[in-house]
Amino acid sequence: MNILKRIKPFDYLIIFIIIFALIIGFLTFTKKRATSSNQIEANVNIELEIYLRGVATTSNEPLFKAGDETFITIRNVPYTKLKIKDVKFDKRKIMLPSLNPKKPYILTNDESSPYHYDYLVTVVDDAKITKDGDAVVGGNKVKIGLPITLEGAKYKFNGVITNIIPSQKPQNDGHEELDEYTKINQDVH
Repeated sequence: MNILKRIKPFDYLIIFIIIFALIIGFLTFTKKRATSSNQIEANVNIELEIYLRGVATTSNEPLFKAGDETFITIRNVPYTKLKIKDVKFDKRKIMLPSLNPKKPYILTNDESSPYHYDYLVTVVDDAKITKDGDAVVGGNKVKIGLPITLEGAKYKFNGVITNIIPSQKPQNDGHEELDEYTKINQDVH
């Protein structure tokens, strides 16, 4: 009885935390608790298409070249250098009305901002595919619409992921969800 009188409420909290940690450890060890490593279904190579809108530059040299590397930042967390697979760019466009009723508008270069370009940069990386079909790159789930930063020696631009393309079939073919994920993304193209 003397010992129970010396135990303070804070001591009960510590005992509870230790017991809780032991239960979580036991459940994880017996694989009854899902951990991040249990959520991974496959490792695949993916291509991330990143859209950069309104890049202002007066340089005569292209900012991005296929084969170069660019450092990317996902959700304001620096990640790594990735290889650029493809680059497409065009002058900034505007929509103008047309007198042709079959084609009510025309697209033309925006002459009010002659040094603005729209880029579509494709980078390649390894990704893990989770059970729910999400691609995980650098510990981050990447999805269409996710802001991303490209940085090189002469540039730093913010863009957005517009497409995620698995570039090869997952290593473990026994999962229908992954086959469905690959099929959906290939049907988009």
